[in-house]
Amino acid sequence: MDPLHALTEQIRSFARERDWDQFHSPKNLSMALIAEAAELLEHFQWATEEQSYALGPDKLQEVKHEIADVFIYLIRLSDRLNIDLLAAAREKLELNKQKYPADKVRGDARKYSDYD
Repeated sequence: MDPLHALTEQIRSFARERDWDQFHSPKNLSMALIAEAAELLEHFQWATEEQSYALGPDKLQEVKHEIADVFIYLIRLSDRLNIDLLAAAREKLELNKQKYPADKVRGDARKYSDYD
């Protein structure tokens, strides 16, 4: 079993043992995902670019846990919708390659619709 599938099974089991499937609708999971992403953002709010790279050990631990929360909710949401997360990411990356050809956008952070 690949690591992502094994983690998905652990998350399913965690929810099932607590009878939380009833609460894990796509709507609720997407809201929880955004809430966790906001908690991650709080750690960087008002920080300079340099400060965002220079997190102390305690802050880095907190950030690590927030990233894990986001990842867990993303896995759970994709599982509940029967979406192969890795396949979806690969598909989206291919679409982004078309939207953002390297020779056209290198070093430029504009949105794809802003290019000629």
